[in-house]
Parts: sequence; C-alpha cells; structure tokens
Amino acid sequence: MKKCKYISIALIAAWSLTSCANELETAPTDQANGAEVFKTAESAETVINGAWAKFNDDGPTYANLGYSTVLRASDAMGSDVAVLTNKYGFASTYAFTEMVNNTLSRPQYIWSSLYSTINNMNNVIARIDQTEGSQAKKDQVKGQAKALRAFCYLNVASFYQFSYLKDKTALTAPIYTEPSTISSVPKKKASLEEIYTLIKSDLTEADNLLVDYTRNNKDKINKAVVNGLLARTYLNTGEWSKAIAAAKIARAGYPLMTAEKYKEGFNDISNGEWIWGHGQTQEQSGASYAFHFLDVSSSGSYYYSFMADPFFKDLFDANDIRSQLFQWDGLQGREGLLRYSKFKFKTGLIADIVLMRAAEMYLIEAEAEARIGNVTNAITVLNQLKTARNANLYTGPLAQNDVVKEILIERRKELFGEGFSLSDIIRTQGTVVRKPFVDANGQPIKVQITTPDGTVKSVNGRGHTVFTFPEQEAFAPNNRYLLFTIPQKEFDNNPNL
Repeated sequence: MKKCKYISIALIAAWSLTSCANELETAPTDQANGAEVFKTAESAETVINGAWAKFNDDGPTYANLGYSTVLRASDAMGSDVAVLTNKYGFASTYAFTEMVNNTLSRPQYIWSSLYSTINNMNNVIARIDQTEGSQAKKDQVKGQAKALRAFCYLNVASFYQFSYLKDKTALTAPIYTEPSTISSVPKKKASLEEIYTLIKSDLTEADNLLVDYTRNNKDKINKAVVNGLLARTYLNTGEWSKAIAAAKIARAGYPLMTAEKYKEGFNDISNGEWIWGHGQTQEQSGASYAFHFLDVSSSGSYYYSFMADPFFKDLFDANDIRSQLFQWDGLQGREGLLRYSKFKFKTGLIADIVLMRAAEMYLIEAEAEARIGNVTNAITVLNQLKTARNANLYTGPLAQNDVVKEILIERRKELFGEGFSLSDIIRTQGTVVRKPFVDANGQPIKVQITTPDGTVKSVNGRGHTVFTFPEQEAFAPNNRYLLFTIPQKEFDNNPNL
C-alpha cells in the first residue's frame, strides 16, 4: 500500500496531491502560494481533488485511514457486525469504550478530518467567484465544494447528536462557513436545526450549480450524488415527500445490480448501481485498507475481524442471493465464526470504496412512503429491491408500523458493512441488539463446519461477545455511548464550546 504526501497551502490548509512515498505518515512537503492556487477555476478544482484524496486515503494509523474510519466505526457499534476483539482496529469501538472517550485518537482523527475538509471547502467557496475561467467551470467547482461541505456537516449531525426528530434544538457542534485564519474566533455549538438548515441550503444550491455538469468518474459529485445526500438529509429530518423526490432523482440511471453481480465483492466503482464511490489504484490505495477488516474470505486479508452475528443470517430467505454469502468458518482458531463474504479484495489487495448506491435510494423512498402513510407505494418500492435480490416479496400486514419495521430490516440486510448501522440506530431512536448465540435453554447452538482438510464436524456457533455498555447498563435508545464525542483538544482550544 502506498501512502501519499501532500502540499500544505499556507494558512488555509488546503491540500493537493503531489507525490507518493512508501510510508504511513503524511507530512507537508512544500508551501504553495494561496493566490496562485486560486488564480483559475481549474486550479481551484485541484484543492477539491486534493482534499478529497486526503479525506479518503490519509490517516495516522492503519485503522484510521480516511472517511472509511467513520463507516467502519458505525458498523462496529451496531447490531449485526460481531467484531473479533482479539484483532487490531475496532475492538474498543465495538465495546463502546472508544468513541465516548474524548482523549483517544479515533475521536480526534474523525473530528479533525471532517473539519479540515470543511475548511478546505470554505476556502474554495469564498474564492471561486474571483477566479479566472468560464462560468460553467466556476459553477461546477462551487457546486462540488458546497456538496462536500454539506456531506461533512451531515456526518456531524448524524453522529454527534441524537435524532433530529427527538430534539432539533439540541446543541451539537460549531458551524464554520468562512475560511479559518490565525485570527478566527472559535464558534460555539450550533443546534441540529441550524446545522441541517446549512446542509439543505448547500445541497440545494449545489443541485442548481451542477445541473448541467457531466462527470468523468464516480469520485466526483454530480446532481445524482447531491440528490442522494438530500434524500439522506430529508430522511433524517422527517421531510418525507422531499426525501421521496430526491431519492427518485438520485437513483435514475443507476439500475439495481443483478443477483450474480451482488456476489462479486463490492469492490468496483464501475458497478452500474454505484452512484458515488472512491476509486483505488495500485499507486493510490490507502482507502483499500478498510477491506482488511471487511473481507473475511480472501487469503490476503489481514484481520478478518468484521464477522456477522449469526442471528443476522436468520433475517434472510434461503433463496435470497445475499444468503449465499454466509459461511461458517472452519479454519483452526476460527471454528464456528460466521463469515459474510459481501466484500472481497480485487487482485493486488485493492478495492474501491462504495459511498452511495441505488439500493439505498430505493430504501429511502420506501421508508419515506411508509412513514407518510402510503404503505402500498412503500411495499411496491421495497419489493422492487427484493425482486432484484431474489428474496421473497413482502406480503405481510399493511399496518404502517409493520411496513416500516420490514423496511428497516431490509436496510440492515442490504447495507451491511457500508456504514449505516449506528447512524440508523441514532436516527430512528432504536437500540443496539446483541444476543449470545444460544438456544431457549441457554445452551450453545451447534453449527456444521468444514475444516481445510474436508472434515465436516459440529461446533458451537460464535457470535457477539459484547452485550452491555461499559457501565453495565443495558443497551437503550438515546444513550450517550451511541454518540461520537468532541475531542478534549477541541474544548481546550475553543472555550466557546
């Protein structure tokens, strides 16, 4: 894996890719003149490109590499991933002792990554209108900067406070919309409502600015991505009709993948269902390291740590293509663990990172239809996704709560490992559900495994190992352990918090 060094632009902390080195640490290698970088719209776009690369591929440790860290933490803190606690990376996240502790490195890294990217985008937004270049190019650059800023704030709103539908006035985190300088005054916490107001404003403007933009790769933000982010935002804020409309726009032109395609490893940005992702190459592959946690079937994967809760397997129909991805592990020392082989490395141990798919948009549309009371429409949309996965169609009760429950289960099944677990629990004011893999009498449940030499034998199935929060309290909705914490260093540097 090659990690890259970046140019540091004086004062404004804008980043652009300059050279690669075979090392984990990143460091400034040169100083660039801010006025020169923002001379043209084309050169201003390199700030976005560099910030995007840093946001996804840079990090202080192998378990904290880019935005994938947020996604892995979200799933590790949920119900369906049974993290191996003897493996490097996410054991303390899984045990709820990490993201609640504001002195540890992961909370610091995630916070810094989000806000440094926000500051980079603030610089682009503030300067792009004064650059040289066509109006179309300026609109594209500004639209992408607005959308990426909104994406960062959407993550802040999703993980640093409880549901908007619980209390939209809850104070969450500071809002910065101007470039930071040495003389900038640190801001106090803004409410969820204030943060979502900015998110919606940024995305609405980006939608207009990018209306005529055609991108050349799926790393770039276009109108489909913007509407996907709007759909997520409106789902969070309970604006159901708007969520439906945005989701439909986002998924247009991105057909659901075939059942057979689903089994190929979720590693290729060219997949027709992917709306947005982060591509990887042998030369630039930092984000690929996330697959060492997700990939539980490739021989080159180091950690094999994101195993599946055996009860999660029971949610799938036998004919569902996704059910074919489960396998009881027969390797020595791992016997009885449940692999879910959704993610697989490409050749060379690289893999593209998925950030948005059409399936998610179908699920947003279905949930919003159900929550607004249109259960028939909701079931129609839900069954379109089920049909694509060869799953049994929903023919259950038509009561609104039953349909919503079914859609939320489908989200868990479809989006496993893609970073939605914790954010969905927070959003819906739900609970983490982790049960020992035992029968009604408390006895271990036996499973059949095949060892490497072909021997078939019965062993105890193995699932979750963490069943309470650190203070021995039961998992409960709206619990402080579910939230990401603001780092202590931020409080030390910002008395206005």
